[in-house]
Amino acid sequence: MSLNKYPDYRPMNQVARNLEEVNSKILFITLSNIGDAILTTPTLEALHAQFPDSTIDIIGDTRSKIIFQHCPYLGIFYEKDKKLGLAGIYSLLMNIRKTHYELAVDLRSDGLLYFIKAKKKLFKHSNQSTLNLHSAERHFLAIKKVTNAPIPNPKIWISEKERLFSKKVLGKQKNILALGLGANFDGKIWPVSNFVDLADSLSGFFDAVLLLGSHQDAKKSSIFMKLYSGKVIDCAGQTNLLETAALLGKSKFFVGNDSGLGHMASAVGIPSFTIFGVGEPNRYRPLGKEALWYQDPGFNISTIKGAHIAAKIIQWIKLQ
Repeated sequence: MSLNKYPDYRPMNQVARNLEEVNSKILFITLSNIGDAILTTPTLEALHAQFPDSTIDIIGDTRSKIIFQHCPYLGIFYEKDKKLGLAGIYSLLMNIRKTHYELAVDLRSDGLLYFIKAKKKLFKHSNQSTLNLHSAERHFLAIKKVTNAPIPNPKIWISEKERLFSKKVLGKQKNILALGLGANFDGKIWPVSNFVDLADSLSGFFDAVLLLGSHQDAKKSSIFMKLYSGKVIDCAGQTNLLETAALLGKSKFFVGNDSGLGHMASAVGIPSFTIFGVGEPNRYRPLGKEALWYQDPGFNISTIKGAHIAAKIIQWIKLQ
């Protein structure tokens, strides 16, 4: 995608030129949920590519902080904790206002940017004005004044520690189908029995199934292992996000519900298939040419059959 396709595109302004000429500071305000935060990383990567000598401070939430932990150009990560109320916001602002930024980019729009010291402030575009765009593309529009580069892929930065962890867990297993059985509410969760049917249908293409997810997903993993007769590596509830990302990076394919795991799969560069009941996949599906998806026409995820999704995946595999 090129920003030149947008009619309101304008060339880089003087602030952007200043950033290219000096080692400056940029402030980047990201989102909270894991999937949402990952969809802001293309914008973050584009800023770094445009201004490689600049340090980028990030404002985000405690739950998404780990995504940026190993980002090589990260300066300070400021945690915005809603539980601390107005006192927490005031303290956060006082810390941030100690720095004068050349550029500040807000993809959250909760008012913080109005109180930050920056020569140039860029806000996200409204949902209403970008209904035809993927969420990552909408975020990317916020920086159209400072770059005309194409949108990068999503990113998660993994250290050697996590890579060694994944090698230890997976051993010599290489042809792995990773599954994410959970999501943040019931309307997004495909029945475990359907995942079992899927895995059975794909058993000729993969040597083992890797189960990933949160502590809340561990019960679903137990049910899956009782119903599935093939080889299973169960890591649900046993890994942090970066360890999970490293395990995904060693997998051949990922299938899951509409959750952060699908976005993580795209960020580590593996093919994926996301199953939607409710939701807006055109705007919030994982980003990438190898990020496949299907939505039930009636928005009822439980009616989607495992064999139906398996057939779509097999068709894709044979075309590669």
